[in-house]
Amino acid sequence: MAVRHELTHVTETETVAAPGPGTGPGARPFPAPRRAVPGPLRAAARYAGVVPFGAYVALGLLIPMIAVIVGASQDPGTGACTTTTVNTAVHGVYLNGFRQSIILSLLASVIPGIFGFLIAYAIFTSRASLLRQVVITVSGVFANFGGVPLAFLFVSSLGSSGLITGWLGNIGLRIYDHGFSLYTLSGVVVVYMYFQIPLMVLVILPAWREAAENLGARGWQYWRHVAGPVLFPSFLGCVLLLFGSALSAYATAEALTSGTIPLTSIQIGSFLNGNVLAGQENVGKALSLGMVVIITVVMGLYVLLQRRAAKWLR
Repeated sequence: MAVRHELTHVTETETVAAPGPGTGPGARPFPAPRRAVPGPLRAAARYAGVVPFGAYVALGLLIPMIAVIVGASQDPGTGACTTTTVNTAVHGVYLNGFRQSIILSLLASVIPGIFGFLIAYAIFTSRASLLRQVVITVSGVFANFGGVPLAFLFVSSLGSSGLITGWLGNIGLRIYDHGFSLYTLSGVVVVYMYFQIPLMVLVILPAWREAAENLGARGWQYWRHVAGPVLFPSFLGCVLLLFGSALSAYATAEALTSGTIPLTSIQIGSFLNGNVLAGQENVGKALSLGMVVIITVVMGLYVLLQRRAAKWLR
């Protein structure tokens, strides 16, 4: 009874602290409190990864574009603001250059777009996985092959004295006697197809068909519910990418034709090499501005088509 009374007295009159995680033998110390990071530092850390990309865009896109716009609107003699340079760039031989460039880009995007789509559809419906990997790998290599080496490849094979031209002549098919020439606009289109078709295969790979088949869709259901609303806008978007690629290509056409075809990219290269007339020093910048406008329109249409396709994927 005396022991119980003493314990009761201690409980009623004293507060006994329970041992915490940082007290007592073998206990772990309390973790150090974290210091609050200031708001500006958190924002800087959040956007730190965007800084290199922003610098790349500013140095490689925005600053050159501003320089082109300013140069295209300046008189080369007085430096005053004028529209004469832009007016010169949209008339005469320069207007013909824009026309030929657009025709070339249309042919070198629509035709490879159709062939690339059919090839991509064939390899993804094929049961041979090895063939699929081989075609994808080869497409990745061919899509990045261009410039002077590609021009030399076609000159040595399909030129007027090329190897393939000689083989075809031995069997009685003389393609140069029937209007074909590698050094004309149609010949440049044939050369561009070498890297445009593999590029189309890489960007249009129809993965939607596999998703549809996994859900039990049949062939007609795929073309009605997948290919129609989803794949067709994506196909048009990929064709627009091919259009921009063909429009901006320079080295292959220059090495192949030596500038005999009036393409805008070749005309701009001529200005950069110093082949200018007096008073037309800024016409090259005006031509570049016209290319920027065309590419801006093409990319705007591409974004609209991508939004259309993304709406059906939600």
